[in-house]
Amino acid sequence: MKKMGILYVTATPIGNLEDMSFRAVKTLESVDFICAEDTRVSAKLLKYFEIKKPLVSYHEHNAREAGERIISRLVGGESAAIITDAGMPCISDPGELLVKLCAENGVEVRAVPGACAVVSALAVSGLDTNGFYFVGFLPTQERLLKNKLASVCALDVTLVFYEAPHRLKRTLERLYEFLGERKISLCRELTKLHEEVIRTTISQAIKLYSDSEPRGEFVLVVEGAQHSPDSEDTPEAALERVKALVNKGMRPADACREIARVSRFSKGELYSLLLEKNDG
Repeated sequence: MKKMGILYVTATPIGNLEDMSFRAVKTLESVDFICAEDTRVSAKLLKYFEIKKPLVSYHEHNAREAGERIISRLVGGESAAIITDAGMPCISDPGELLVKLCAENGVEVRAVPGACAVVSALAVSGLDTNGFYFVGFLPTQERLLKNKLASVCALDVTLVFYEAPHRLKRTLERLYEFLGERKISLCRELTKLHEEVIRTTISQAIKLYSDSEPRGEFVLVVEGAQHSPDSEDTPEAALERVKALVNKGMRPADACREIARVSRFSKGELYSLLLEKNDG
């Protein structure tokens, strides 16, 4: 029986080409073909390291069709690497679908780790790194964006967001609306020439960019919710958090579900309390 190929999830630099690992270069040189998010961007990277391998386009718009073809080649015995435009692939990008396909078809997947914007931003943020929740890019649709922020506002771990410069001001305003005043580290252009880490508060960040346009790609690292064990672990406190979400436009049932995730009370208990208050 013919041996199946291997998919190598291979990290590339997030800005500084010197962050490319020896193993990543050797991997890309050894595989039969390379799956790339943007073949034009990846072609420049391969040219820099003098790697000559066929590139296969794989992105969110062709993930299903291209994924089936890639799996067929892997099952047939060819090996491949998947790379993204920058950083570790398969994290908040369509590469995760290809890994799932490999798992479903018994194809081995190996990680070739390297630069990662999430971990790099956390490490220099100055905020708690014992636990964190990676949100990634927030939805563009206002309703979905608010629902996402409502679902994480009560988490007591550090929150990490990706954001593009043209959306930063709106995102900071929504963060202040849903999370309130918290410490935030704005990590801009990590590993690049104009790398910058601004450690401030959400309200001060809003003021900072009120008269200037943000530039570069951002990773936002935000302090988690600060809860007092004595005052927060009560039905009344949980209900107040539900009502706060409802006042921001969330449906009561959805608000109860989100607070149930981060408290000791069930969705049903919270919904009953809400109905009692409304009836009263």
